[in-house]
Amino acid sequence: MRIAFLLAVLAGGVFYTYVAFVDLNFLTRTGRLGPGFFPRNVGVLIVLLTIWALVDALRAGRQDQPDAGRWRDVIVLIGLALCFAVALRLFGGFVATVIYLAVTLSVLNRGKFVQNALLSILVPTAVYLLFDRVLNASMPPGLINILPI
Repeated sequence: MRIAFLLAVLAGGVFYTYVAFVDLNFLTRTGRLGPGFFPRNVGVLIVLLTIWALVDALRAGRQDQPDAGRWRDVIVLIGLALCFAVALRLFGGFVATVIYLAVTLSVLNRGKFVQNALLSILVPTAVYLLFDRVLNASMPPGLINILPI
């Protein structure tokens, strides 16, 4: 089942990468990064990492053992993703991402409070600085403005 899943992900990644290379420009006419910059990089990463995972799964050749605890994690992550979508609309990109990462990491990475706190603050800050300051693309605004960012 794992190999079938990885093949499906690889097919989707190849299609995504194809669209990113065919339909989106890497640079704008003025020489700035265009709308194809991130999708191309992400697509290539998806394809490479999926091929790596597929080769690893084929080498291992082991049968997957279903674990009931994994389904609980899947349901929890789906619920957290839905809550993130609501928080994104309410509080905006930066605050919603901090909240989402803090809650998700506390559930999935139990006991590592300092690491979780650092990741919850540093990752959204890096994304904010990259998009807002470097690329001049603002993060999604929220209905409730907690931070004047």
